[in-house]
Amino acid sequence: MAVPDWPTSYGYNMFLFPVSKWVGGIFYEHTHRLLASGVGMLTTALMVWLWVKEERRWLRWLGVVAFLAVAGQGVLGGLRVTLYKQELGIFHAALAQVFLLCVCSIALFLSPRWRKLVSIGHSVRFHEFFRPLLLGAAILIFVQLILGATMRHQHAGLAVPDFPLAYGKVWPRTDPAFLEEVNRRRTGVDYRDYQPITVTQIYLHMAHRLNAMAVLIAVIGCAFLLSRGGSTRGVMLSMRGWVLLVLAQAFLGAYTVWSDKAADVATAHVALGAVSLVWGGLLFIATAPLAQKKTALEAATVLPVGSPVLS
Repeated sequence: MAVPDWPTSYGYNMFLFPVSKWVGGIFYEHTHRLLASGVGMLTTALMVWLWVKEERRWLRWLGVVAFLAVAGQGVLGGLRVTLYKQELGIFHAALAQVFLLCVCSIALFLSPRWRKLVSIGHSVRFHEFFRPLLLGAAILIFVQLILGATMRHQHAGLAVPDFPLAYGKVWPRTDPAFLEEVNRRRTGVDYRDYQPITVTQIYLHMAHRLNAMAVLIAVIGCAFLLSRGGSTRGVMLSMRGWVLLVLAQAFLGAYTVWSDKAADVATAHVALGAVSLVWGGLLFIATAPLAQKKTALEAATVLPVGSPVLS
C-alpha cells in the first residue's frame, strides 16, 4: 500500500514514474509492479510462440492458461490496492503459486528431458502408493502456502510467539482472560502489528504448524516408499533434494518465529515454500511417463534380459 493507486503510480503512468520518487516502501511496491508487468509480457510472448510453433495442442492451451493466470494475478493485485481489501491478497498469493507451477511445467514439457522420459521403452515399478502420496504431499504444500498467505494478511504470523511450544504449552489457551493478558503485554512492544491477537489468529497459526508437520511426514513418506519400489537415479536424487528442501523450509518457519519475524527470514521462508511446491509438482509430472504400464502387445514383445533372440 506504499503506492495507493493503480494502474497509475501517484498519478503517473506506471512506466514513467520518476526514479527520484522510488524511496522507502514505494521502491518495493513500484518495482514489484514493474517486475509483474515484465512477467506478463514474457508470458504473453510465450503463449503466442506456443500457439504458432508448438505441435502439441494441449501444450498450446496450457500456454493460454498461463496467460490467463498472470492476467488474473495482475488484476487481483490491482484490486487489492484500489479496494483496500486484505482478503484479496490471499487469492493474489495463491494464484501466484498456481501460475509459477504452470510456467515451470511448460518449461519441463519443452525440455529434452521430457522427450527422453516419454521415449523410455520400459516402465518403472514404483510402489503403488508412491505417486498418490507424492500428489498428496504437493497439495499439502499448496494448502500450507495458502495458510501462510492468510496468516500474513490477517497479521497472525506472531499470534503464537514461541516454538516448538505455543505460549509454553502443546496447545495454547484461547480464553478471553488469557487473550486480554497477552494483548496487554504486547501494547507498546509490537510496533509492526496494530491489531490485537484474536482466537481466530491463534487457530490459524496453529493450523499452519500442524499442516507443516503433515507436509514433512508426507514428503518423508514419499522417500520411504520410493526406496521400497523401483526407481531411477534421477528420481531418487530429486526425491532426496525435495526432502532436504522441505527440512530447510521447516527450519526457516521455526526461525521466523525465533527471529520475531525478521523480514529477510520470513521472505526466504515464503520463497522456499514456492520452490518446494514447484519441486514436488514437477516430480509428480516427471514420474508420470515412467509409471505408465505397458500394453499387452508391448509386454509380449519385450524379451527378458539374457533371453536368446528368436529368428
